[in-house]
Amino acid sequence: MAKASKGTGADTGTKDVAAPALPYRVLARKYRPVDFTTLVGQEAMVRTLRNAIATGRIAHAFMLTGVRGVGKTTTARIIARALNCVGPDGTGGPTVDPCGVCANCTAITEDRHVDVIEMDAASRTGIDDVRELIEGVRYRPVSARYKVYIIDEVHMLSEKAFNALLKTLEEPPPHVKFLFATTEIRKVPVTVLSRCQRFDLKRVPQETLVQHFSHIAQEEKVEISPEALTLLARAADGSVRDGLSMLDQAIAHGGGVVDAAQVRDMLGLADRSRVLELFEKTMRGDAPAVLAALSEMHDAGADPVVVLQDLLEFTHWVTRLKIAPEAAAASADSERAQGLAMAGKLSMASLTRAWTLLLKGLQETLAAPSPQRAAEMALIRLCYVADLPSPSDAIKALQSGAATTNGAAVGTPAPRGGGGGGGGAAARLATQPATAVAAQPAQAMPAPRSFTEVVALFESKREARLVHSLMHYVHEVRCEPGVIEFRPTPKAPTDLAARLGELLTQWTGRRWLASVSNAQGKPTLVDQKATKADDLRSSAENHAVVQAIFKTFPGAKLDAVRRKGDQTSLVAGLGEFVGEEPPPADEYPADDDIPESEF
Repeated sequence: MAKASKGTGADTGTKDVAAPALPYRVLARKYRPVDFTTLVGQEAMVRTLRNAIATGRIAHAFMLTGVRGVGKTTTARIIARALNCVGPDGTGGPTVDPCGVCANCTAITEDRHVDVIEMDAASRTGIDDVRELIEGVRYRPVSARYKVYIIDEVHMLSEKAFNALLKTLEEPPPHVKFLFATTEIRKVPVTVLSRCQRFDLKRVPQETLVQHFSHIAQEEKVEISPEALTLLARAADGSVRDGLSMLDQAIAHGGGVVDAAQVRDMLGLADRSRVLELFEKTMRGDAPAVLAALSEMHDAGADPVVVLQDLLEFTHWVTRLKIAPEAAAASADSERAQGLAMAGKLSMASLTRAWTLLLKGLQETLAAPSPQRAAEMALIRLCYVADLPSPSDAIKALQSGAATTNGAAVGTPAPRGGGGGGGGAAARLATQPATAVAAQPAQAMPAPRSFTEVVALFESKREARLVHSLMHYVHEVRCEPGVIEFRPTPKAPTDLAARLGELLTQWTGRRWLASVSNAQGKPTLVDQKATKADDLRSSAENHAVVQAIFKTFPGAKLDAVRRKGDQTSLVAGLGEFVGEEPPPADEYPADDDIPESEF
């Protein structure tokens, strides 16, 4: 019991009572910036606002956008203080450095100023709320220089609410300023954005967060290791508020002394060195060791989703080291040496393939009912793919018949302990005889050199329909080894070019390109054959022997002209005149037996 006071308290019988302890304030609120000098990581925006306030070029509406926890609402309150500060003597004007002691600064800091109205658009989204706001805009501020409206998460307003705000936002009274904050800038109508001065608050760099957290830890008299600060800054992902919340939790978890192990345990993170070992075992294809390591990390409290995220981060880091080795300068010595070694051993194809598979595995793990099993399947899949050669290397190996050295492996070239199933896929591919693939080109026919040779090839392959189309419905434009260009008639099949290219490529062992042209081209082979036959018949009819026969046998006519060797045999329909049978038909080749190359 406290002693009675000497004054009135003793006379009235009252006793001194100890003042109640103030409730604990979390670090995110306790160390919230109150002016531009304490705002963390937003130098570009601060410089612009300082210049605008110093020169009097103050917009009537500001749009502050960025991820959560980077200081959007805090910046809005600082702007409100800067606009309404009157200085310690009460005679000052808008300033880039609010005094913090005047009535306006104090009331705004304590969230009790009547002329600074904060509205949460997430809970007040309707048009009635905006109407209430518009009604208040007409009245001048009670005690401040400007009436400031701070609307947080403004993208949550309804379409009607936005439309109702447009006119007031475009031509507000001179005593009103609007400060909007949002994490979803794309959901804000363009008509609203065009009426505001926009500021994009960037993510706070990791190095800046480490320095900021270290300063706060010193103020709180907390011992925290540099590695623990780095883990917290990395987990914060550019958000000051998120980082301070985790720092608060870490201080409570460690009882005033914070180290990296405690932070990993608190956040469910895997040890960085163990992640590096897991990545190396995975890229080496050692599936049993990978499963054992992942199980140990899970038993130690590591989240499978976080493990895959760490593996993705490490894959990206190694890829950057392969392109720009100087990127390792900011890493620890042991980590830098291991990363550079991995970048030297792994090919770019292996790293990009690992990134794709890990990204797919992360998506599956997030959606799976058992994240641990999904993470195991993702890593097993990567183990059995990591040692495979690239498609070009596999083709070269199969064509040459020689075993290849796979650049994706780090140590043994194939997954071990796979039960004799899928392990060593690259080795089996590389050691297979090349005849399995090379047999087709080895037995391929010589490439045709002309269109008639192409038709002859199709005829030898017994493609009767295509031979008929080529002879009757195709006008040759250009034909050389590997290329056919033609003009089809309307009766030609629509897929003729595709069929030509496919079959010629298959039969000859080289790539053929068949294309359709609008050029006139040559006559069809049937027309050429008919023209040739007419020329032969005319030549035969003018022959001296035939003319003599016609004179001897009036009324005789030339029935057919056929080639036999280098000699031209003439068969005249003379049976009815001389009583003799013409030579047997099988003594001369039929029309269908004439090689197409003759025409």
